[in-house]
Amino acid sequence: MTTRNRFVLETLIAGVGLMAVMATAQDTQVSAGTGDGSAYRSIGLGLSAALTMGLSVIGASYAVGRIGSAAMGAAAEKPELLTRSILFVALAEGLAVLGFAISMMLIQKI
Repeated sequence: MTTRNRFVLETLIAGVGLMAVMATAQDTQVSAGTGDGSAYRSIGLGLSAALTMGLSVIGASYAVGRIGSAAMGAAAEKPELLTRSILFVALAEGLAVLGFAISMMLIQKI
């Protein structure tokens, strides 16, 4: 197993464990009559914000890597193509910015 795959697996396991602990704490509050179930909504919004940010950054990094390497290859052959190719790299990076904006909107709903 590569280091990257192991890191992703450990992160997922830690996230599931954290969600289980938070759900157990909420069940204890609801059974004691002190909670109203809004913690589940907060957990869901937090998880969706984290997934939105994580997946958009992973997608943007993949796109920037592929487009950037192609842009440098094109610039090596024709230097006048460099400015046009930088535009495509910036468009791919915009994906991460949009994911960040959406995740901030989700966090504000908590």
